[in-house]
Amino acid sequence: MKFNTKVIHGGQHHEEVTGAVMPPVFQTSTFAQVSPGKPVGDYEYSRAANPTRQALEDALASIENGARGLAFSSGLAATDCLLRLFKAGDEIIAMDDLYGGTYRLFTRLYKDSGIKFHFVDMNDLEGFEKLINANTKLVWVETPTNPLMKLADIAEIAKITKKHNILFAVDNTFATPYLQKPLDLGADIVMHSATKYLGGHSDVIAGALVIKDKELGDELHFKQFATGGTLGPMDSFLVLRGIKTLHLRVQRHCENGVKVAEFLMNHPKVERVYYPGLADHPYHEIAKKQMIGGFGGMVTFTFKSGAKQDAISFLEKLKVFTLAESLGGVESLANHPALMTHASIPEDKRKEIGITDDLVRLSVGVEDADDLIEDLKQALA
Repeated sequence: MKFNTKVIHGGQHHEEVTGAVMPPVFQTSTFAQVSPGKPVGDYEYSRAANPTRQALEDALASIENGARGLAFSSGLAATDCLLRLFKAGDEIIAMDDLYGGTYRLFTRLYKDSGIKFHFVDMNDLEGFEKLINANTKLVWVETPTNPLMKLADIAEIAKITKKHNILFAVDNTFATPYLQKPLDLGADIVMHSATKYLGGHSDVIAGALVIKDKELGDELHFKQFATGGTLGPMDSFLVLRGIKTLHLRVQRHCENGVKVAEFLMNHPKVERVYYPGLADHPYHEIAKKQMIGGFGGMVTFTFKSGAKQDAISFLEKLKVFTLAESLGGVESLANHPALMTHASIPEDKRKEIGITDDLVRLSVGVEDADDLIEDLKQALA
């Protein structure tokens, strides 16, 4: 199947009893058994497996070309499950620009676990490879990153991880499998905050892992079952419904994203625009190579004044864009990373990687592009 067909039909089956086209919401905690240890069907207890969640997990595996998909109560729950593969003494190399919640999980929750984290520029492949030693077990990358829209060359990193026999995981939240398929490029695991583009309607919190190797997928499923961070049936239904229009939505996000980025680039009050579709983006060539079909709907920019207050004033004036955390919904959102999504990253670390106090992140929605640009114009006036 081509991708546009996969999002609707991939891994999906009509419900056997009624023929329902959409999987029903199996709002049940447990399933009847005919004899001890012999359930009526394939399900025993919803923490282990639920038919609605299974339908979503099959769809996730299909659209990312993986062997197994797993659906979690949030993106951070998915990341936490992956980290449970490792033990004291192990080392993880991560990209230096990460979502604030991921950085917080790595540096605060796991700080006493004995796992050592390195945060590096993943475009310095030589420097990255020098950090690898016998204890290195995982490489973790976001591409594009949140919020600075940095890119990492997945295929080139995969060559290194394969040479050293270490796992390679990619947070594919910003690009989505419509634009980028990390498993096809050599990664072992893909993570999504399914709250964002996969769900697409700002009405659910969810996370996902898609694993290339079935055996590793089964091991992660056991850890998910044992720790309990599973996604409920109603939320699974909502994410599955969102996936069915992913191709349509992301196409419009990309179209609007380019227009917004070009408008901001030519505005006299704007200093710098971070958008991988712009020719002057430092990683534009990587984007053209691995982001097939568009460059996404996330746009970040700074002010010529460099003033925090200018960013705040702009955000307070917006009328069509909503000032809120999160991203990837049909509606356009605006965010101040230093005060909102990345506030958990220490100020000195934010400055080191380039998250300045005048930085604004836009999640460009699927509204009419002219209305979005008019809103930006009046807020910048």
